Amino acid sequence: MMKSGWKRILIFMLLLWQVLLLAGCDYYVNEQPAQQVPVPFYNRDSRGRADTIGKLGTYSISIPAGVIDGWARYVGDPGDFADPKIKAKYQRPPESYDLPIESFGFQYRITDGDVYTSFRQTEEDYRRDNETLIPYGKPFPWASVSVYGQYDAAAPLNFNFTVQDDFRSARDVTHFDYVQQEQPLYNLTIYRANNGIDPQTGEPWKWDDNAKDILLKKDQAGNIKTYIKCQFTHHINSCRHMFYNDDWHIQVWISYSRSYLPQWQEMEGNIIKILDSWRVSREGKLLGKQIGKA
Repeated sequence: MMKSGWKRILIFMLLLWQVLLLAGCDYYVNEQPAQQVPVPFYNRDSRGRADTIGKLGTYSISIPAGVIDGWARYVGDPGDFADPKIKAKYQRPPESYDLPIESFGFQYRITDGDVYTSFRQTEEDYRRDNETLIPYGKPFPWASVSVYGQYDAAAPLNFNFTVQDDFRSARDVTHFDYVQQEQPLYNLTIYRANNGIDPQTGEPWKWDDNAKDILLKKDQAGNIKTYIKCQFTHHINSCRHMFYNDDWHIQVWISYSRSYLPQWQEMEGNIIKILDSWRVSREGKLLGKQIGKA
């Protein structure tokens, strides 16, 4: 009986040793380090801050640190109001110069084509202008810029449908038509709500919430590439300016004081110039001098 009992114990110990050995092998396999993703090269400013990198529309870019107003959103990132559980589980792909950027924003100075950057003279300029111009009703020389990468190959890079839909909405909801004016304004075709007359009073509009001026610019093929809506009844009127760029495959939104509307073409050109200065190779090598670098 004693020998039989010892045999059982020995067999049990051998089986237990084999189980532990197999478990140890499995643990070893599972604990092998994951394949390391190459860390991309980052351009940095004079304070050592790394640029924001990715691919905007057509081109890889390196946005100088301190320029972005808020943060850059990449394609696939959960929205601001997404379920917190979804946000917690989401893992963004590793950063690279091929990671598609959905959108980002920055501040552009209309008067000289510069951009706001923290820890740079423009930060002090922006603060001073806020304190000395806005409270006194003077035109603010800064424009808020938002850039959106366009990645749907089937989506047209024009505002043809948007404009027609806005005209239809005015007719069906607020019961007036937009009337094209005979004379262009700053090389833009201008439309005024009910030809500038409030249909309820028979007098010029005193409030333009649903009756802003619409200004358009078409390309040679007749597609609307620039779409601007401007206030006209306020002490300081503002404009919301949108345009497409075919080369970059982007849509750009700009908000600014209407007093700067005559410079709309210059603004479009300068914003593309700024983006061009941030272009890099796929390895992160700068292709020019970055505008806005601290």
